[in-house]
Amino acid sequence: MNTLKTFVLFILLTLSNLVYAGQVNINTADAEILANELSGVGQSKAEAIVSYRHQHGPYQQIEDLANVKGIGMAIIEKNKEKITLE
Repeated sequence: MNTLKTFVLFILLTLSNLVYAGQVNINTADAEILANELSGVGQSKAEAIVSYRHQHGPYQQIEDLANVKGIGMAIIEKNKEKITLE
């Protein structure tokens, strides 16, 4: 019975991490989080995302990331489910 409780707890924790995993607010995340969570975005692209945000204000829509040098629609599409604006 104890093994069953441990297994159920493990499953619940795993599922809750999957639901949370990858939700990145591009208007508040720092470069380290962006680089770690977004596919195809390394440290330099992540820094460019943050720099653009500081210069131009918050992103109004996810597609605004295409204005950042080195970020194209392929990267945006690959990460669309992970990105939030709020």
